[in-house]
Amino acid sequence: VQLQASGGGLVQPGGSLRLSCTASGFTSNSYTIGWFRQAPGKEREFVAGIRWSVGNTGYADSVKGRFTISRDMAENTLYLQLDSLKPEDTAVYFCAAQENPGGRTWYRTGDYDYWGQGTLVTVSS
Repeated sequence: VQLQASGGGLVQPGGSLRLSCTASGFTSNSYTIGWFRQAPGKEREFVAGIRWSVGNTGYADSVKGRFTISRDMAENTLYLQLDSLKPEDTAVYFCAAQENPGGRTWYRTGDYDYWGQGTLVTVSS
């Protein structure tokens, strides 16, 4: 499985960005793809996730109402719309995938099988 994240950049507080993650190589049609982020000096944390085939979504409390996760199934692309950005949203954002999730959570980094490289989001005036 390969994951490729893109779309990061520098944005002012209150601004918006859209991150993309292209996914390929899955051997089943049951998987979850999630977004995580890691700020300097902090642990990697869950941001949002989606059960690919059914579209169920989940969000961290810190981003609910500001970030929106979505997917384009035809293009095998995951999106994360970031609105009302705050300086504390500054981090490297990663997409990750878990095949055949079963009972695994979508908020623990250890529950994911594959990781893409990150894309840096900087929120600053």
